[in-house]
Amino acid sequence: MTYVKGCDMRGLLSFQILWLLSRKEMHGEEIAREIEKRRGEKPKAGTIYPALKELHASGLISGKKSGKLITYSLTPEGKHVIKMARAYFIRCFGDIMAR
Repeated sequence: MTYVKGCDMRGLLSFQILWLLSRKEMHGEEIAREIEKRRGEKPKAGTIYPALKELHASGLISGKKSGKLITYSLTPEGKHVIKMARAYFIRCFGDIMAR
């Protein structure tokens, strides 16, 4: 299974975005900076915003607009999906992390 509803685990971008938003609400630039800290490379806007749009269309995140900034947060469905995706990730990669 490489797909958890709304969260494509192959590239891990949607998983990472959902995980970050499970920690706190963020706008797109904050999400990009947090991913950069973890991956060592900042994703381009053309990568982040389509992923945010897809997660929003899937009902996993919502956005609150303030001026030009949209702050994203998880919906109840998004909270459920990240819980399932995290369990899947641990099942697949947990032994790698334990070594």
